[in-house]
Amino acid sequence: MAGSTFGTHFKITTWGESHGKGIGVIVDGCPAGLPLEQTDIQAFLNRRKPGQSRYSTQRKEADAVEILSGVFEGKTTGTPISLIVFNQDQNSRDYGDIASYYRPGHADYTFDMKYGFRDYRGGGRSSGRETIGRVAGGAIAAKILDHLGISFLTYTRSIGPISISKSPEELLAQNSLKASSSILSNPLYMPEEAACTEAQKFLETCMEHKDSAGGVIECIITGVPAGIGEPVFDKLDAALAKAIFSIGAVKGFEIGDGFAAAALLGSENNDNFEMKNNIPVLSTNHAGGILGGISNGMPIIFRTAIKPTPSIASIQNTVNKNGENIEISIHGRHDPVIVPRAVVVVESMAALTLLDLMMEHMGSQLNYLKQLYSHEQ
Repeated sequence: MAGSTFGTHFKITTWGESHGKGIGVIVDGCPAGLPLEQTDIQAFLNRRKPGQSRYSTQRKEADAVEILSGVFEGKTTGTPISLIVFNQDQNSRDYGDIASYYRPGHADYTFDMKYGFRDYRGGGRSSGRETIGRVAGGAIAAKILDHLGISFLTYTRSIGPISISKSPEELLAQNSLKASSSILSNPLYMPEEAACTEAQKFLETCMEHKDSAGGVIECIITGVPAGIGEPVFDKLDAALAKAIFSIGAVKGFEIGDGFAAAALLGSENNDNFEMKNNIPVLSTNHAGGILGGISNGMPIIFRTAIKPTPSIASIQNTVNKNGENIEISIHGRHDPVIVPRAVVVVESMAALTLLDLMMEHMGSQLNYLKQLYSHEQ
């Protein structure tokens, strides 16, 4: 299977299946000397693990990570870092019937058409558990970026028709620690208590009707210097879009004003420059922190649409491998909404993308190489 490796300079390769022995990732390109403990990675994995609330699958997995290589005496060695999470609560018998038919909204049919064979236990590589490797690798990338003064504020903007009212700028105006605390303190990772309460009521109705919901995740990245991103095929916004779209449940991506920009005039959409402290700054951020595929020093703001969980217990129409029309009702342990657990996945993919392009940027000017390699100190 091609396509399990992401990145050029800071590179991850994920492996494993939902109901296999374990899930893991190889991280290559991490510089030596980064203080790194299992607890650093576990903190990220805890944000996506199942069973956190009644709004996530009740599969009981600790998602406890083990570092197998690349770290010695609490610091990275510069060699590949191998991470593993063993699966503990597989219940493959819930998926026995799936081998004979195609679930609506899943990759069953497309996997069969591509490979002529599929691991039907929980979706195999197309399962949401594949994201464990992404999150583990993203935790390391985020820690490196933190050393560079770059931080992330990622949260649920909406679930179904229920949305928070605060803009990204209003959330940034809050104390960042307070904003992060409010996001982590509720099961839906929403930064507004009233919206969270309404969203929970909406989800209860979905569950009563054996249905599911989707939503929107918003990510704000602050501290990114101007100049990151390549101006043609490796634009920062294009790279972010590819990274986020590689997450299984993602159906939409927009940055800055996004689709709303199509209804604006140029005079409304352009971000004007002004001088502050002897440097050019932008007075607004309609572009979402990126111009011409390159960061402009403003906060990077993007949103991604997450589809409703396709595994639902209500009756659906499909076909089996014998070419017969059938009705199915999917049983087992499934999230009524994917959005809350996907928040950290989105953040992780953004961190991996940004770090990789920052490493690329190190060779973009002769001065950068002279600073690194010059004998004149």
